[in-house]
Order: sequence, then C-alpha cells, then structure tokens
Amino acid sequence: MGARWTASERRDEIVRILVGGAAETMSNLAFMFGVSVRTICYDIDILTASYPIETVRGNGGHVKMSDEYRPYQNLFSKKQHETLAEIMPLLNSEQAEVIQGLLRAYGSRQAVAV
Repeated sequence: MGARWTASERRDEIVRILVGGAAETMSNLAFMFGVSVRTICYDIDILTASYPIETVRGNGGHVKMSDEYRPYQNLFSKKQHETLAEIMPLLNSEQAEVIQGLLRAYGSRQAVAV
C-alpha cells in the first residue's frame, strides 16, 4: 500500500497471496496495490494462463488458487511439521496464525492436522 508496483511485481505478489490459500476479491486486490479493479482483472486473466486460478463471480465473488495447486507442499519433513504443530499451544494468536499459514503452505497434508 502506497508502494509502486510494476505489473510483474504485482502479479508475483498476487500469486503469492493466492498460493497462501487466500480467497480475495478483485476490489480488495485493487485496493492493496493501488490500481483499478480492471487492472486486477487483466492481471488475473494473464495469470490464469499459467496458474490454476479460480474465479467466482457475483455476490461473494472472489479469486483463489485451486485447492489442488500446492507448488511448495511437502517442503517440511514430517518431523518438522509435527514439531511446529507441537509448539502451537505456546504461541500467542498472531504467532500461531503465522505458523498455521506456514504449515498449510509448506507442510504435508498427510503429516498432521493443524
């Protein structure tokens, strides 16, 4: 916000947000990057050629990465995943949210539920 993004940087950041599991509205993305909704729509059109991005239109509409798309899945070993999950009760809510995001993005779905 407030920072100037090149089209390439903005699209890379959109992918990063969506890969992280977020479902975002076009309006929210436009606000985050300080561009028009039309610019975000154009970005999503371009990104859809390379990524499995799902678009839901209408009330409650959003864009998100397909649930099956996990480019970084399984980067944590089962032991790393389990250890991070074990320390969750010791963390404050903000820290726990960060660790949960890491486990969702980089952990194995077969390791442990968070």
